[in-house]
Amino acid sequence: MQDHRRLGRELGLFDTDVLMGAGLPYWLPDGAAIRHALEDYVRELERQAGYQHVYSPVLGKRELYEISGHWSHYRDGMYPSMSVGGEEVVLRPSMCPHHALIFRSRAHSYRELPLRMAELGGQFRSELSGVLGGLTRVRAMQLNDAHIFCTPDQAASEVEAALAMIRDAHEVMGIEPARYRLSLPGSSGKYVGSQEMWDQATGILASALASAGLEYDAQEHEAAFYGPKIDVQIADCGEREASIATVQVDFFQPERFELSYTGADGAKHRPVMVHRSVVGSLERAVAHLIERHAGAFPPWLAPVQLVVLPITDADRPQGEALARRAIAAGLRAKVAGPDEGTLGARIRANRLVPYQAVLGAAEAPAGAVALRLRDGTQVPGVAQHDLIDRIGRQVAARDSRP
Repeated sequence: MQDHRRLGRELGLFDTDVLMGAGLPYWLPDGAAIRHALEDYVRELERQAGYQHVYSPVLGKRELYEISGHWSHYRDGMYPSMSVGGEEVVLRPSMCPHHALIFRSRAHSYRELPLRMAELGGQFRSELSGVLGGLTRVRAMQLNDAHIFCTPDQAASEVEAALAMIRDAHEVMGIEPARYRLSLPGSSGKYVGSQEMWDQATGILASALASAGLEYDAQEHEAAFYGPKIDVQIADCGEREASIATVQVDFFQPERFELSYTGADGAKHRPVMVHRSVVGSLERAVAHLIERHAGAFPPWLAPVQLVVLPITDADRPQGEALARRAIAAGLRAKVAGPDEGTLGARIRANRLVPYQAVLGAAEAPAGAVALRLRDGTQVPGVAQHDLIDRIGRQVAARDSRP
């Protein structure tokens, strides 16, 4: 594996600037294309699994995080509060308090549960300079987050379903977990709630891991302050571990926010809150994918999926028309013309593009191209409309290779 910090800059995916600040990378167009592809994939995955998407503000009153417990137990990881219009507001370190308020804003019946709420949004961590690095650890991130509000009887099946979703998504993306970790509390005073609450939540998570046939390491002092977690761990090029996905069971925040639903008996009951993230922050996910694929991304993730290579200037108009049709069909395509060098030089410069369509005097009259795949395979005489259909099908199927 190669270091994503070097490779990402060489490939023009992201960069930093001292005027923006440490831990605040910006995305260049090719990096943004990868990120957009991930966003689209995860949103559609969630939609099909019955999640409802919401948007919530990146700011909240300090009082919100006092209620959730973040201010007391996670304050070192938060930015200082700001006085705005006579109110003390804070950049959010987590989305769960916001989603709890959204759930609380409407009355709910047991018939509506489980209610699966998802958001891809910004959150902020006041990380120390010494731990920042590339996209892996940043101070402002876009998090794929979701919270499932369910009855106690539904919690186990929801955790199992979330874990299955994570595993399926990681297989599609080419993410290889280093290990699964059952993150438990330690002896410090940062953990809240009763022992009974912790035991029940831990039992649900351990049972889900066992049902999935997954080996895991139980590790103390790694739980969230409000509950235990399943953390999916990945390793970078230096064998440093980080969490890329998580499933958590939370009995604490539903009580703090006085969340309730009306049961079959007509009485008010407290829901369980299952926290779940499939890819964690998009920054960390892309960092891992850069190192995992060394820039040779699967076609559905590749910043450019098709490059058209007209051999001469006379072939350029047909090449540009082909690229426009590919773009209209939803593909990411570009033209690399003769002004960018010899054909051999252009092929080498675009070696990471999954599909290269060479267009010259032998192909143009027949409306065809000579197709080159990233692995060096050459397919002569491919009809242009067939080419677009072929790439479109492969991208839609999210196949790993051209």
